Amino acid sequence: MIPEFLKEFEEDLKKHEREVIRIKAEPRKEAILEDKLNLKDSKFLGIPFYPKNKKYPRDKKEKPMIMVAQLNFEQIPALEYFPKEGILQLFLSPTDWYDEDATIIYHSKEELNQELLEDFSFIAIEDYEEMPIYKLHQLFFEKDIDKGGSEDSQFDFLFNGESYWSFTENLNETQETQFHEYFDASGHKIGGYAEFTQADPRDYTSENKEDIQLLQIDTDEHIMFGDSGLGHIFISRESLRLKDFSKAYFYWDCC
Repeated sequence: MIPEFLKEFEEDLKKHEREVIRIKAEPRKEAILEDKLNLKDSKFLGIPFYPKNKKYPRDKKEKPMIMVAQLNFEQIPALEYFPKEGILQLFLSPTDWYDEDATIIYHSKEELNQELLEDFSFIAIEDYEEMPIYKLHQLFFEKDIDKGGSEDSQFDFLFNGESYWSFTENLNETQETQFHEYFDASGHKIGGYAEFTQADPRDYTSENKEDIQLLQIDTDEHIMFGDSGLGHIFISRESLRLKDFSKAYFYWDCC
């Protein structure tokens, strides 16, 4: 429910609302390489779905990369522009992920029935030691609405001519708490507004200004990018519509 002191903006704020898929990441008891989830299940870490005839991703040093996120769109509520089938994966370098050495791969619906890679012995448990995700998670999804975000450059709403942070300067402590809770963009999610600890990278260049947040992975008990940071995948609306994930890119920041 919108706070009383924001009622005067309610109608205009609704125009800025975005559908979002909230992700509940449930830690599993089994070890990462003992993943008992289905190969096609949505997950953080674990054994990836991977066609045998597709080149497995390697980092800039030619080391096999680690799959840190897998999204099966058949398990996810529909969002505009997003695929309704197929599997998207985020792979990170086992040693240099913090330099954004990442690969984003999409497996089409047609590829889901191909012969699968079953031998992952080229990946050792030691390769997971520097990963920002420490534990295998099963993912569950729920559609919701994002109201806005303090750090998202695309949330440019003005409150009687004042920006987000300028407006908060005239609020009392209770109102300020309600304000930040209402526009909370944190958490694991697909789509919606993005949260950052530093700044929105889409604000640096004009060609990326309208890019969509494809995935946000936040800090929690078993996940941390640097010092309480977040990881993201961004992509242009048109590339997403065309399922051209070669244009998607990984970004992370921390305190």
